Amino acid sequence: MSLSQEQISRYSRHLLLPEVGVAGQEKLCAASVLCIGTGGLGSPVSLYLAAAGIGKLGLVDFDVVDFSNLQRQIAHGESTVGKLKVDSAKARIRDMNSSVEVVTYNTRLTSANALDIFKDYDIILDGTDNFPTRYLANDACVLLGKPYIYGCILKFEGQASVFDSRRGPCYRCLFPEPPPPGLVPSCAEGGVIGVLPGIIGLFQANEVIKLILGKGDTLVGRLLLFDALGMTFKEMKLRKDKNCPICGDNPTVTELIDYEEFCGLGRGEEDTAAGRGAGNRCG
Repeated sequence: MSLSQEQISRYSRHLLLPEVGVAGQEKLCAASVLCIGTGGLGSPVSLYLAAAGIGKLGLVDFDVVDFSNLQRQIAHGESTVGKLKVDSAKARIRDMNSSVEVVTYNTRLTSANALDIFKDYDIILDGTDNFPTRYLANDACVLLGKPYIYGCILKFEGQASVFDSRRGPCYRCLFPEPPPPGLVPSCAEGGVIGVLPGIIGLFQANEVIKLILGKGDTLVGRLLLFDALGMTFKEMKLRKDKNCPICGDNPTVTELIDYEEFCGLGRGEEDTAAGRGAGNRCG
């Protein structure tokens, strides 16, 4: 695709960057990204990807906007309390950049529909931060050969990585199985500082853009750990596990599994694409 005069004006600051330029912006405008969840993490991700000119954004969520969401979920406002999050986020995105195609999925993400939804997108981004969705999204991405952009928040701490089994480890290489119920508190139980999902969400959005452009060093094989109170970053090197149950030499997970019955499912408050009350957990 070639950029229109309006797009040249809109993305002029991108075009000045040698790492982007016209060719890079055309890649962004032709790309498709699926955001699972439109809450704390999904809000900044979807807004900044729309601003960057991602051609097609998919939004998966079936929760409604609650007044308590407004402390951190910046895609929503007082006027949309009680409305579907996907509709609220879509309206905000369209107001920011009407050229972006926004496809909404007001549905619970399950083993029955994940592959069908994921197949039409280049990159899958998890903005839900709950264990059932995380394992489901990772497994679907491995089976489809797509990169999975991971983010997680709790209290004042966050994590981010890129899992791509074609080039490095997947999420199960780090955490082979879901934790037992009650091991990790939810944000509803432990709280979360309102700016944290914005910080981690923008790390995720940055990784998406780098993957599309094919520029920079991505977080494939690296887990970024952020402490907002200490304002410190740490990094863990990750390696592909040959014994990984889904991307290893002899995989035992060959189809999608719904993990709700295995994970602790307290009253979660971030995004609930895997089920209302799925529990926001930072693994």
